[in-house]
Amino acid sequence: MKKLFYIGIIGITLFEFFKVYFIMPFPGSQAINSLDFAYFLHTYRWFIRIAFLLMLAAGARHAFAVKRMWVPGLFTILALVVGYYFNFKMTADSIFKEPGQLVFKSATDNILGDSSVVVGVSINGQTKAYPVRYIVYHHQVQDEVGGKPVLITYCSVCRTGRVFEPMVKGKPEKFRLVGMDHFNAMFEDATTKSWWRQVNGEAVTGLLKGEVLPEVESFQLTIAKLFELYPDAQVMQPDLAALTGLKYDTLGKYEYGKGKSALTRTDSLSWQEKSWVVGVEVEGASKAYDWNLLKAERVLHDKIRSTALVIALAADEQSFSVFKRADTAQFTLRNDTLFVGSYAYNFSGRALNGGESLLRLNAYQEFWHSWRTFHPDTERFGEK
Repeated sequence: MKKLFYIGIIGITLFEFFKVYFIMPFPGSQAINSLDFAYFLHTYRWFIRIAFLLMLAAGARHAFAVKRMWVPGLFTILALVVGYYFNFKMTADSIFKEPGQLVFKSATDNILGDSSVVVGVSINGQTKAYPVRYIVYHHQVQDEVGGKPVLITYCSVCRTGRVFEPMVKGKPEKFRLVGMDHFNAMFEDATTKSWWRQVNGEAVTGLLKGEVLPEVESFQLTIAKLFELYPDAQVMQPDLAALTGLKYDTLGKYEYGKGKSALTRTDSLSWQEKSWVVGVEVEGASKAYDWNLLKAERVLHDKIRSTALVIALAADEQSFSVFKRADTAQFTLRNDTLFVGSYAYNFSGRALNGGESLLRLNAYQEFWHSWRTFHPDTERFGEK
């Protein structure tokens, strides 16, 4: 019977560890295909716990009926410490909190500097912006823009933002951060407890596996460029709880590529694991554009299948846009204005001197390792 105690105590200790290990960035955990097993552990966690606790209880009296009572006592303390630590300190939603209250300010009241980077959304005449230095901590912000519910997401380890409609099968849904898989954040819906990948809004395990959240057009700009293009925009302000707890990257090191963490640092050379790329996906095909080349050229012309496009980077070297173009159109960039022939366009694609506005394509700044992982057939611009 004494063996049952040790099987139970060791079993529940290992279970609490592995339940978190497979969905958090521990050494080796993100390199293996363990998602379904991790979901099994999470889904049946109480059944597994009860089974081990019953073993532990059945053998406890015999385990402690020895002279060296400190041995089972030590095992018990270890199990309690591991259980507490991996349930209340190491889970994703205990480390990264959602904002308790959303506050937005206009250009005159906004507290952030002009060079701060934001993920912006413009719907039905309303524009809201979410500073990277805030959402990189929160990972998700559930809000409403132009009367439409939106889910603003950001994965710091992938260095990329996505915006979705939090609608599942036509019904509004709530999500919580549950962990990560292959270094990409995952969210759990409140209704079915399915897990959804941040980088594409797809349910990757659970009852809704294969479902995809509708994506909302978003863009990355500096605050100066945001208010230049959208003077009436509103900018999300810091959540006081996170600000008080020093959870935010208040100096903006991450957004400028100066982070030192092994997970969020930046490689300065091109096509390295942590190099920046702009990723574009159209007509079922994808391509990556080297950020260093974009900084050097400022304007890149390309074609993905039948879609001709132009990528432009502003003088601030953070604001970028990707537009669909006519096959023969060749753009130049002067003072952050795009010119083709006699027509001029700003960075939102709006025509400045007549004509139709440019169609903006969804494009994402991302670490190369992330774009390559989730777009395994991607092409690299300039590579034949």
